Amino acid sequence: MGLNVAREAHDDTAGAAQHVAAHSLRDTAAIASARAAELYGLAVLADGIQDDASNVTRFVMLAREPIIPRTDRPFKTSIVLAHDREGTSLLFKVLSAFAFRDISLTKIESRPHRHRPIRLVDDANVGTAKHFEYMFYIDFQASMADVRAQNALAEIQEFTSFLRVLGSYPMDMTPWDSMAPSSASSSSSSDQQQRG
Repeated sequence: MGLNVAREAHDDTAGAAQHVAAHSLRDTAAIASARAAELYGLAVLADGIQDDASNVTRFVMLAREPIIPRTDRPFKTSIVLAHDREGTSLLFKVLSAFAFRDISLTKIESRPHRHRPIRLVDDANVGTAKHFEYMFYIDFQASMADVRAQNALAEIQEFTSFLRVLGSYPMDMTPWDSMAPSSASSSSSSDQQQRG
C-alpha cells in the first residue's frame, strides 16, 4: 500500500477504536465501524477500505438462556451437514427438501471436511481418483418450531451421514441504516429478509 505503518492486532475492531480514543493516540488509526467512531469520539478518515466489496462479517450471539423457537415472528435456522458416500446428488436432494416446502435459503457454503479433505479411491479403474468431501453450511428462513422445517430436516437426515442444527434464532428485521429513516421505511420486506 506504500504507507510506512506498523500494524497492531486487537481482539475486535471496536476495542481498537476504544484503545485509540482512551490513549489519545493522535498518530494512530483503527479500522472499525462508523458506530465505533461515534461511540469513542473519533473521526472517520476513510470508509469502504476493504479489498473485497462483497466481504461481510457474521457474528454469533450466545445466550445463557436458550431462545425457544417460535412461529409468531420470522426466524432463521443454521445447519451443517455432510455425506460420507460418493454421489453428486446430495446438494440437489437438500435443495429439493427445502424447495418442496417453500422454505427460502439465505446462505449455502461448502467447505472441505477438515479431517478428510481428499479421499483416494482405488477401484478397478487404472490409477486413482481424488474426491473432495465437503461440509455444507446452510441458513434458511424458518423456525425449528415450524413443521415445514422439521419435515425438511427429517428428510435430509435420511440421506446424509451428519446433520446438526447450529441454531434457530429470530431474524433481525431492523433496517441496516438506522440513521436514515426515510430509506428504512421504503425498503421492501424482501430486502429486509435477505439482510436478516
